[in-house]
Amino acid sequence: MEEVVYINGRFLTQNMTGVQRFALEICKELVKLRNDVVFLVPHSIDVNLIPKSFNLQVIGKKNGLHWEQIELPRYLKTQKNPLLINLCNRAPVFYKNNILVLHDVTFRRYPKSVSFSFGVFYKLMVPLLVKHAKQLLTVSEFSKNEIQHFYPNCKNNIEIIYNAVGEKFSSNGKLACEENYLLAVSSDYLHKNFHRLVEAFIQLNDPSMKLKIVGSKGKIAEQYQAVKNIDFIGRVSDEELIKLYQNAFAFVFPSLYEGFGIPPLEAQACGCPVLSSNLSVMPEVLADSVIYFNPFDIDNIVNAFKKVMMDKNLYNELINKGYKNVARFSWIDSAIKLNAIISSHIGLDEL
Repeated sequence: MEEVVYINGRFLTQNMTGVQRFALEICKELVKLRNDVVFLVPHSIDVNLIPKSFNLQVIGKKNGLHWEQIELPRYLKTQKNPLLINLCNRAPVFYKNNILVLHDVTFRRYPKSVSFSFGVFYKLMVPLLVKHAKQLLTVSEFSKNEIQHFYPNCKNNIEIIYNAVGEKFSSNGKLACEENYLLAVSSDYLHKNFHRLVEAFIQLNDPSMKLKIVGSKGKIAEQYQAVKNIDFIGRVSDEELIKLYQNAFAFVFPSLYEGFGIPPLEAQACGCPVLSSNLSVMPEVLADSVIYFNPFDIDNIVNAFKKVMMDKNLYNELINKGYKNVARFSWIDSAIKLNAIISSHIGLDEL
């Protein structure tokens, strides 16, 4: 009897962020490569929201952390401890036959971006996860170096699998803008640096330009919601997000720290020029396809705004470079690499 490849499907019950996006998109391609993949999920899952190609198996009676740390490994034990693939930073802490994707170590580099309880939990859990994983994966050279810095014992056990952009993110259907706006997409965490982005936009003082921010609303939204020409949109569907990318004058990514950073690539795929922070992983992912700025320097951010607003040739060049940059990344290629790693750990030839 062939061994089943089990995926920790808790991510299918969570809100969509970059981490869940990685898991969902790479799994869509992985199930095309293998016919032995089973997604283990808690009973709270809404099956109507899951791709029909996913083979789901509901286990346990709980949800969340209890399901992942107790019910999931308990079930795996009944199946003789098969290989478990964990794609979203977490895994059953004491289950050793697993592959883990650790996207970044934000909780170590920017502890103020997470709650106290979250930070304590991750500081206690991640060393055990790194120690027990048969194979550790991450999403960029930058993130690999960060993990090795904080967890030097795993230096020889990290492989890189890049993110990419889904096919539906494209410039097809792009219309002439009815309004000029700069777009930002992310959650309101300290390291996302939205407070400096908003201050830079206020300093720009251009009544013809708006700023739209997509993502969960937090303190920044509360603080600046009354400012004219700034719109905190909240969470949106992929269809709505694509339209926002397609019609934006430019996309702004002010983050101080990322393991990868999918939104700039999504924007580029939709024909939107990108202005980006010059820190962490961004030069690795975006190369020469964007205008970079110092995310700590508000004046520098403002100058980046003005640069792209005043130079039409540069603006068009950024669009073309964006298309070329996105083409460097592929969910298919990433799934092929993941498939090879899985096969090597269950003693099978590549399928």
